[in-house]
Amino acid sequence: MPDILPSEFFTDPGPSPHAATAELRARCPVHRIDVPPGARAYAVLGNKTVEQAFGDSRLTKQIENLPAPYRDKAADNSLLVVGNLGFADPPKHTRLKKPISRAFLPGTVARLRPRIQDIVDDLIDAFPESGEIDLLSAFALPLPLITICEYLGIPVEDRPLFQEWSHVLSQDPFQHPEADLKRASSEFRAYFTELAAERRTDLRDDLLSELVKARDADVFSEDELLSTILLLIIAGHKTVANMLGNGTALLLRHPEQLAMLRADPATVPSAIEEILRYEGSAAWASLRVAAEDMRLGGVDIPKGSFVHLSLSGAGHDPEVYDDPERFDITRSPNRHLSFGHGTHFCIGAPLARLLGEVAFTTLLRRLPRFELAVAPEEVAWVADSSLSRGLEALPLRLRGRLPR
Repeated sequence: MPDILPSEFFTDPGPSPHAATAELRARCPVHRIDVPPGARAYAVLGNKTVEQAFGDSRLTKQIENLPAPYRDKAADNSLLVVGNLGFADPPKHTRLKKPISRAFLPGTVARLRPRIQDIVDDLIDAFPESGEIDLLSAFALPLPLITICEYLGIPVEDRPLFQEWSHVLSQDPFQHPEADLKRASSEFRAYFTELAAERRTDLRDDLLSELVKARDADVFSEDELLSTILLLIIAGHKTVANMLGNGTALLLRHPEQLAMLRADPATVPSAIEEILRYEGSAAWASLRVAAEDMRLGGVDIPKGSFVHLSLSGAGHDPEVYDDPERFDITRSPNRHLSFGHGTHFCIGAPLARLLGEVAFTTLLRRLPRFELAVAPEEVAWVADSSLSRGLEALPLRLRGRLPR
């Protein structure tokens, strides 16, 4: 077994981690890694081994099954991991998923298209006709946040609060400062406890009302209600923002692909899948721990070990993808693991795909010319303790803006 990979391999892989991952994966699909620092942990880098791990019931997602010091720290510091379908095994996962599953079916989500189109156009209307913008702050971040706030039925005017809470509470509870997590958890808990109490007296046709009814029917505990709301805001916001930012940056780095997309907007859905494969919104899948001694990818993994599944590594595996470093918006087939696999396949995938389709189609139609406003090497990737992979900012120079 080679040396233990440093925590920076997880938290700060830089603008192009794929070559280093490829070298490691060629030696072995599973490596020791120092995440959380000092814990026994493994990074799974091969596509087939990642897919196998997704379906392995010996890997648990419930914090109750973590080694005691980590279990107590997570429960004390992070509202996110204490009670939602993203951090639960069956049958708990089944119970927590049922009240929200219908809201994210493709047919249900499709009814949001006209409203999403209006939000997209409103945001683009606020761009200068020519000049500079940061696509992240002006478009990629507000679009999914407005959408998920409206869908939940929570005040959109409070979205700066949700954006801050989402940023902090999506961080790894074992690596991010405890004070930040506790403060954000406390503020989030107070806000949504009050809002849920108000909604009980004024039930509406929105997702928050459905969640409150599930709580009152004892489907959810109070912590599970709040944790589920938090998951929906984070998963419906940060990951989609990353997809839009990462995807636009990829298209600008591959002008021939951008030209192809402009010439044939019908290829946008295919382009979204290639963006997710090549530079997905999450570099790693969320928390998994070995519930018993096990063997994965030819490597023995002791009970209690953290097991990190590299979505980024899986998306660049030459055993599965022909010429994986080639960005090709027409790639077919293009079955990737960026939304997970099996029981924990992302429930919000239909909404994410719809947001991406409307956003990219409209941006390319209404902005006939745009380019990076900085040198490519100045586009910085966020380095933090979270699973996500996204940009700090994407400064663009616009040259014209067409009407909606």
